[in-house]
Amino acid sequence: MKKLLIVTVLAVFCSPLFAQGGPDEDQLGSWYMYFYNATFGDGPFGIQGDFQYRAWDQLGDMEQLLLRSGLTYKPENANILFTLGYANITTGAFGESDATIGENRIYQEALLPQKVGTRFLLTHRFRYEQRWVDDQDLRTRFRYNLFLNVLLNKDKLEKQAVYLALYNELFINGETEIGDGRTVQLFDRNRTYLGLGYSLSDQVRVQIGAMRQTTVNWAKWQTQLSLHHNLTL
Repeated sequence: MKKLLIVTVLAVFCSPLFAQGGPDEDQLGSWYMYFYNATFGDGPFGIQGDFQYRAWDQLGDMEQLLLRSGLTYKPENANILFTLGYANITTGAFGESDATIGENRIYQEALLPQKVGTRFLLTHRFRYEQRWVDDQDLRTRFRYNLFLNVLLNKDKLEKQAVYLALYNELFINGETEIGDGRTVQLFDRNRTYLGLGYSLSDQVRVQIGAMRQTTVNWAKWQTQLSLHHNLTL
């Protein structure tokens, strides 16, 4: 299993991945991410969120800085998790420009996990966003993500578990007019990801992979390195 992890790491960072179209088609982008979640004692409430640094290249040319956190609620005897959260996003221009665009966002989310057999962990995520972007009218967006983790050496995500991680997420804009006569299409973007994960402990997992992001104007490959942390409160 360790050899498989090493091979995947080398493949992600050393393979010649080329995007099609867009101002950054010759660069491999990168995302560095930290995800956390916790519950307050034995009650139904908790918190979850993520902090992400996204670059047009491998580090220096910032694409986005995203800070997101939310309050969670899990109804008794129901296999679903609801979240009400807030995010602050700073988006940078591609290339040498230091120009940025700010965004404040409120979102509502539902997570529905399910296990298929002994090795397949599915999660459906539905998210609705209200977005206040600089110099634009209020925007909304609908998102659906289907996650699949395939356990390779264990039957649950516990210490020393190795797993394949896959997801596909579709983004649909809630409206096309964004102010001052400007418009966007209903389709916003799609993200498809394949990676390999390893559980350092029962509470901490690390993943490495590659994601293909496709928007109306460009498509791009980006590496992803993420840490997933189940906190104890």
